[in-house]
Amino acid sequence: MILDGRAIADDIYASLSARRANIKRPITLGIIVSGANPVIESFVRIKRRAAERLDIAMERVDLAESEDTASAIAEVKELASRTDSLIVQLPLLVDIDTNATLAAIPLLKDVDAINPDIPESERPVHAPVALAVVEMLNRANVEIAGKSAVVIGAGRLVGAPSAALLRSLGAEVSMFTLDEGSIEDLKDADIIVCGAGNPGFVKPEHIKEGVAIIDAGASELGGEIRGDADRACAEKAAVFTPVPGGVGPVAVALIFRNLLDLVEKAEE
Repeated sequence: MILDGRAIADDIYASLSARRANIKRPITLGIIVSGANPVIESFVRIKRRAAERLDIAMERVDLAESEDTASAIAEVKELASRTDSLIVQLPLLVDIDTNATLAAIPLLKDVDAINPDIPESERPVHAPVALAVVEMLNRANVEIAGKSAVVIGAGRLVGAPSAALLRSLGAEVSMFTLDEGSIEDLKDADIIVCGAGNPGFVKPEHIKEGVAIIDAGASELGGEIRGDADRACAEKAAVFTPVPGGVGPVAVALIFRNLLDLVEKAEE
């Protein structure tokens, strides 16, 4: 089964549109962007189109090349004061402390669930990519509890939050990074979540028949956006998500589900 992320995202947007219609006021999503990067600009355009689809305004602030950590934190606090939720688009400029900047995002405005100072158990929402991983497993009727899952990569956007969420749902989770685990671990995995950004790294010989592969790794190779799993893995896996068109569209839709969750929670 090759999952169509765009169709799943469309289904999510349909349910979000009904929820948005019940909120009788403007909603604004803030976004902080630093540096001139065509990949980042592509991500921002995708989020802006999704916001327009749901009648949500997006306010963008661009950090100047000269800005330091203190000014970036000030920009986050200022933008948070006039918006309903906030995204700090990563990566930040090299002179800006990423952890300190993300820690300035208020709890009830942290739509990416990325503030490093907030324990997982205290977050009102989960990271959108982790939610997308679980959403796609659920859509494919893949049982999570009691299953062996390997998460490739331990980054703040994919690996770490996906591992935490899968553990909370009862999976036996191990990590595979440069410092932990082995590619041999993949051969026993029922579920593999890719988040390393290493195109074609996972080969058919690394996996067992019938595994569920949720590929959230996206990087460029030869002018193409490719996932961490070689496309030939689809012939051996029971569930496979393509790149592009798999996890990405679903994760963006779930940013906006988080946003509506936070807006509704703030109004309780």
